Amino acid sequence: MLLLASCATTPRGDTPPATQSQIVGGTYDLGGLVRGPLAGRQIALIFTGGSYGEGTEPILDALGERGISAAFFLTGEFLANPTHQPLIRRMLAEGHYVGPHSHAHLLYCSWERRSESLVSRAEFRRDLERNLADIRALGGLAPGQRVLLVPPYEWYNEDQVRWARELGVAVVNFTPGSGSNRDYIPESEAGFVPSTRLREDILDYERRDPHGLSGFLLLLHLGSQRQDKMHTQLGPLLDALARRGYTFVRVDTWLDAPRR
Repeated sequence: MLLLASCATTPRGDTPPATQSQIVGGTYDLGGLVRGPLAGRQIALIFTGGSYGEGTEPILDALGERGISAAFFLTGEFLANPTHQPLIRRMLAEGHYVGPHSHAHLLYCSWERRSESLVSRAEFRRDLERNLADIRALGGLAPGQRVLLVPPYEWYNEDQVRWARELGVAVVNFTPGSGSNRDYIPESEAGFVPSTRLREDILDYERRDPHGLSGFLLLLHLGSQRQDKMHTQLGPLLDALARRGYTFVRVDTWLDAPRR
């Protein structure tokens, strides 16, 4: 199952390690990129997929109709599902980024004590390397292509950033504030928010933040247990943001831009 609890964190503005690409104007949390450049009205859409993927085809349709490229981060379970594999190939054929979200969707570190890692370096490496191998077997992550990881549960600490860097992988995570990551919560749980409200919350946050959604890594899920599906609101959300002057980019293009 994806995200068992909300895991938004406050960006600390940490300077990324010297070996990691530094985005001009980017914001980092414990070495992971959580917001891109504030200059320019650009948003990077990131989607994660694990046990559920019923929204994948309509999400791809909505993006394709608008000529938008996005990034998809997938677990081993999602990649192994035969019904998902044609959609993964479609992601790649239509110019989207496909990257890892952990093979087994591990919880890397404690919710209560974030500095406490719950996986060893060896376990982390085995899991991530298997995730990467499965993506490459489906045609993703071409030789020389930058490899980005959205951590499972969107929760990590400095250990995982360092271990990922040893494998040539950069950690990225969603920008907190908009509440978009709540779209997995089912109706039976106290944190449930209707999809129309989620869309309006994102747009309301855009009005309140002094920088709007510039540089946002806006996270949505490819599926969930809930009956009120957020993917039905994606098209209207994208159209509303476009009317406000935003364009959409793949997050890896920010890391591949000229560096400071």
